[in-house]
Amino acid sequence: MIILKLGGSVITRKEEIRPTLDQENLQRISQEIADSKVEKILIVHGAGSYGHPHAHEYGIGNQIENNQDLTQKKMGFSITHQSVQMLNLEVCRALINEDIPAVPISPSSFIKTDKKRITDFKIDLINEYLDLGLVPVLYGDVVLDSDLKIKMAVLSGDQILQYVATKLAARRVILGTDVDGIFDRNPKKHPQAQLIPTVTSQDDLNFLEGAQTTDVTGGMSGKVEELLKLAQKGIESEIINIDKKELLKRALRGEDVVGTRILRKL
Repeated sequence: MIILKLGGSVITRKEEIRPTLDQENLQRISQEIADSKVEKILIVHGAGSYGHPHAHEYGIGNQIENNQDLTQKKMGFSITHQSVQMLNLEVCRALINEDIPAVPISPSSFIKTDKKRITDFKIDLINEYLDLGLVPVLYGDVVLDSDLKIKMAVLSGDQILQYVATKLAARRVILGTDVDGIFDRNPKKHPQAQLIPTVTSQDDLNFLEGAQTTDVTGGMSGKVEELLKLAQKGIESEIINIDKKELLKRALRGEDVVGTRILRKL
């Protein structure tokens, strides 16, 4: 059982204000997944430019100030969900074109949170898809939240990844991004940045520029926080650069590739 996260920065052009698909990357990634011949896989993808701008604009997950604010957030919820659902369909279409039996699954239809953490999740539904040999494809979405002060929350693909990996006792977890892993500085700004091969606690990252929050779901720091929770449960994970051709295929086949491993702290 492998759980793969496709970062929104890889399958979309995240810097764009409008939803913009990176069709070339998505097609190549889908082909690499097919070529890897993995028998059992669940895929989660980020929202990228399809979700973050809308969620930020409408303040989804922020405290509701008044009725007018609630009205605006309800519209924002609808717009954000529709947008990320469109991305999910594009991802599934690309996978199906490579003969992968992908099934689009909308998190807002069966997941709820309380104070932005998952409380309700029909994991049996996911198991049934997997048992049939189908490939469930989930994604970062907006969901209902039990906290009366916010009512609605942004649910990151990283939190979904951590939750399903725990419940399904995943053998491997791979998080695909547009960088080689965790660096001591932002590698996009500093060519001399050094890759950190292993991370065992959030303390390893608190001083790192590249770990600072960069989007509504917590940026790299938020991703590592979820993966560290997995590590403490005995499920190791790795962050790799799936912008590089053939690297994802090799990782799925179990080969050693450049990246950062998230391990249990001894």
